Amino acid sequence: MSTPQSHIFVIFGATGDLTHRKLLPALMKTMSGPAEAPACYIIGASGSDWSDEQFRAKAREWLSKKNYSDEAVRAWTDRHLFYTSLGRARDNYEGLKARIEALEAELGLPGNRVFYLSVPPRGYPAAIEALGRHGLNKSAGFTRLVIEKPFGRNLASARALNDLVHQYFDEDQVYRIDHYLGKESVQNLLAFRFANVLFESVWNRDRIERVEITVAESLGLGSRAGYYDKAGALRDMIQNHLTQLFTLIAMEVPSGFNAEAIRQEKIKVLRSVQPLDLDRDVVFGQYAAGQMNGEVVPGYLDEEGIDGISQTETFVAVRLHVENWRWQGVPFILRTGKRLPTRLTQIAVRFHGAPVSLFQTYAPKCDVTPNELVITLQPNEGFDLHFDVKTPGESFRLQTQQLRFRYEDAFGALPEAYETLLLDVITGDQTLFVHADEAEASWALYGPLIEHAHTVYPYPAGSWGPEEAHRLLEGWAVEA
Repeated sequence: MSTPQSHIFVIFGATGDLTHRKLLPALMKTMSGPAEAPACYIIGASGSDWSDEQFRAKAREWLSKKNYSDEAVRAWTDRHLFYTSLGRARDNYEGLKARIEALEAELGLPGNRVFYLSVPPRGYPAAIEALGRHGLNKSAGFTRLVIEKPFGRNLASARALNDLVHQYFDEDQVYRIDHYLGKESVQNLLAFRFANVLFESVWNRDRIERVEITVAESLGLGSRAGYYDKAGALRDMIQNHLTQLFTLIAMEVPSGFNAEAIRQEKIKVLRSVQPLDLDRDVVFGQYAAGQMNGEVVPGYLDEEGIDGISQTETFVAVRLHVENWRWQGVPFILRTGKRLPTRLTQIAVRFHGAPVSLFQTYAPKCDVTPNELVITLQPNEGFDLHFDVKTPGESFRLQTQQLRFRYEDAFGALPEAYETLLLDVITGDQTLFVHADEAEASWALYGPLIEHAHTVYPYPAGSWGPEEAHRLLEGWAVEA
């Protein structure tokens, strides 16, 4: 990783939720430091007719909730925050260009620029084209473009967006961001696999029976009804977050620990997945009214802003089969849903049982349980390795115990994902970002599911999804 250099960081959609909840706090934490440290000067850009001081005042209000002192927040915002209105039509790119060049001249900056598209996906094409047309895709230093997910709505739209991006930007300038990849626990999957020969040596079809990846959300829609009802769980979670976790678990050993080598191995995994059978490999669900924590919660169709006949899925379970030597015959089951019993992101690797049981005489008290490795990515990040031991006493019986590791116990609180990812953008490390080919390969896999009509099964809020999903999910090893 290179050393951060002084730069201008432009946030499109600077008045939005992501900016005040994630981006500004992450930038303040990662880019604050001694006066001689490389500086990050932030230009907020949106349609609101704000002044620099109005933007700074709003930022101070947002950052005051993040446990910073008032003095530190004021000093940072006064020095590092600026604002340029794009106008109601959001087309004032000449004004933005002039502001960038004026600040670079005033502050003696080398021409390094980051453009972060914190806008709805429908706004990506216009912003990308405008940056290109006004010459903001190149500069005296580096120029980098950060694009939030979802990257397209299907394969055709992802290809069209990639084509537009590549019309103005080289691939090594583009950072397609998926905040899941910035989590320390997700990054540690690479260290866990490739630094520990004990596990990598059994990471194959000879030892592993199946792999289960769960991203469970206990909340409903919140304020996202407008977006979510047009997207659904497949687009919102499976196509990006869960598939990224899947590729990290299933990828081959890369030729080196660098962005190009790792991203190419992830792409190979996606291209090795069998086409999905809608009837055999996929179950869709939608939450109905139910009880959670002793309270009755409404069903999806009763949520504010949702059409009462909507067939948008809030739950998806998908079974993937990888056609290569390492994973032939091992199912990967990806599951996500809203209004599930608890918030949880977890990978469960279930190993084959012993080929012959030596303890049949003592059954059922001595039934052997297959070993299992449970990797928890949130909350309570860590690992649990489940194994059988004999319980003390004269009677011979087995009991499952576990070796347990928790990040917080060893290292304290982990940094926010956006802190890691924004620092990677600034230093030019693309390892944790999605390549154009990767985005298209993912849509090629899931696109047919979107294009074909499918049944959406109801499930009560507070349950683990529809009963119909059990045919994919027998033996789930989820730990609440």
